[in-house]
Amino acid sequence: MTPLPPPLRTARLHYPVTALGPGTRLGIWTQGCPLACPGCMSRDTWDSGRGTLVPVAALAQVWHRVLTAGAAGVTISGGEPLSQPRAVATLVTALDLVRARIRPSADILLYTGYAPAELADQLNAPHPHGPALAQILTHSDAVITGRFDISQPTTAIWRGSANQQLHPLTPLGQRRYEPYVDYAPAAPPVQVGVDDTGLWIIGVPRHRQLAEFDRALRQRGLTLEGVSWRPSSTAAD
Repeated sequence: MTPLPPPLRTARLHYPVTALGPGTRLGIWTQGCPLACPGCMSRDTWDSGRGTLVPVAALAQVWHRVLTAGAAGVTISGGEPLSQPRAVATLVTALDLVRARIRPSADILLYTGYAPAELADQLNAPHPHGPALAQILTHSDAVITGRFDISQPTTAIWRGSANQQLHPLTPLGQRRYEPYVDYAPAAPPVQVGVDDTGLWIIGVPRHRQLAEFDRALRQRGLTLEGVSWRPSSTAAD
């Protein structure tokens, strides 16, 4: 009997996302990150014991729904997606199959904190995660690699530090992402909203923008609590 694919431990889903890739997108944030980059704005996604286990089939249904509504792609971030290699491999394969039926022009963008050399080591040597990683890269149109390094600020779109690289992988990825490999907008795309979970920010703010945002709110008598980018935050405890 074929074993059921593992569910994906997720931090959150959001649609529409307009700040992490071209067009209107589905955002899937995985839960759990062993890299723990200093200065990360998503410390709430580090703990692999938190989040929600979601069957890949359920995520594929959400993808089907947003593609029907006109989504241009999906962005998988985290957390560290590659800390769940089997689940993410199953996910991107399922997303690829759905978009082939509904909207072949929709793309799959994956973020990982691992550098290209680290990924190559897993692919080129006997490694327990090698087959899953190969599957992930086969079904992803573009990958953004590299740990967030707070000492290397950048203005490159969708990246938080200068060491991070955007890699188009497929013909679709090349058509859609090549124009953005070296693109630096005047201001980074950022979404800000409020819902029943509180205030949320989607995107990659530039160096010190979050601190400036926090300070501007304090000057207006507003204090943020449980902030995901603050080391002392309860969201990261």
